[in-house]
Amino acid sequence: MLSRTALRKFAPRTIQRVAMSTEAAAEPATSVTLNFSVPHESIYKEASVYQVIIPGVEGEYGVSAGHVPYVAQLKPGVLQIVHDEGASGDSEKYFVPGGYALTHPNSVTDVVCPEAVKLDDLDPSAVQSQYDAAKSAFGAATAGSIEQAEAQIDMEVNRAMGLAIGLNLA
Repeated sequence: MLSRTALRKFAPRTIQRVAMSTEAAAEPATSVTLNFSVPHESIYKEASVYQVIIPGVEGEYGVSAGHVPYVAQLKPGVLQIVHDEGASGDSEKYFVPGGYALTHPNSVTDVVCPEAVKLDDLDPSAVQSQYDAAKSAFGAATAGSIEQAEAQIDMEVNRAMGLAIGLNLA
């Protein structure tokens, strides 16, 4: 247990540090600093953006300046980066198969994914054929096997990719 002397000696410094960090945190952020990476490259590094709309497993959510700290696992879906307020046409959309997003208290958001593809670069016929191949592999695999599980994941990712570009894969 701390003695009163030690408490009197160290407590004022601790209180002063907490007060200083609270003052620094009180300055309102005006944008989100985005770090968006895949294993082979950084797509965005310390980029100032208006908002990031993230496909979380618990639901889609938007991160804008001053967002509370948050950690989320991503589901297959569309990650949207809005560059300017009110400029919905000035946004970029990426399909991500999963990953993680971490929003820090200082309006910095880190997004890491195993892969990311711009929606404009997706070929609807390739998505359809990949989905059909995964569906066929799922049907041909032994129930409960690793092959069936992998085919199911492929089907789910390709279904989500298809939805992102307007295909209805069933």
